[in-house]
Amino acid sequence: MTEELNTRRSFLKRAGTAATVLTGSVVAVAASSHNFDRGAGSNMSGGVVTGRSRKKEILYKKTGSWSLFYDVAK
Repeated sequence: MTEELNTRRSFLKRAGTAATVLTGSVVAVAASSHNFDRGAGSNMSGGVVTGRSRKKEILYKKTGSWSLFYDVAK
């Protein structure tokens, strides 16, 4: 019985140590990562979510289907 209790205690000690190390590493990563101001809570973007992509965003490309859609929508 004593051996079983010691085994459980050693397991709990190792699990507690592992949880402490994991928590410490998460806190360290969170403290060292950069914060980017964007979205509704940001004063810099006016509520518009902005990304860091260098690609050009194409919102509209004139095609026959779009022309038909706009003609019908009028």
